[in-house]
Amino acid sequence: MPETIETRLWQEEHEWLYALLRSTANVSPSFRFPDLISACVSLVFLHANAADRIFTFLGTQLVLRPQHTPRRRESMWRSQYDLLLALQRSPANRHPHPNFQLDQLTTACVALCREHVDAESLVLRQARLNMAERATRARPARPG
Repeated sequence: MPETIETRLWQEEHEWLYALLRSTANVSPSFRFPDLISACVSLVFLHANAADRIFTFLGTQLVLRPQHTPRRRESMWRSQYDLLLALQRSPANRHPHPNFQLDQLTTACVALCREHVDAESLVLRQARLNMAERATRARPARPG
């Protein structure tokens, strides 16, 4: 099973993350797109009302954008993909509600993170936390 999953980001959110990727604050280590996208997803899902926030953004803001907006192909870590997959399969994304796709859910998480005053430092901090969590899960248990 692959560690990262391909997704797409709408152009506006991709450009913001690209600026963060190139930022002088993104050092030691320099996080890449899977880390940054996953950090945004994690930050949104820290809130108990994550699904409501995502679907509100999708239904009030993203739906009004031109639907042929270019999307950029990127990746995210599996654990954050699993959060979005559960949301995509949830009753809130089934009939009679509109059906939103993974790129739209991913884009919503990045857009919601952008709204924070200290967005860049929050995303980079969460990327560090996610990295530490992955390293802890990957470490084999010590004998005895």
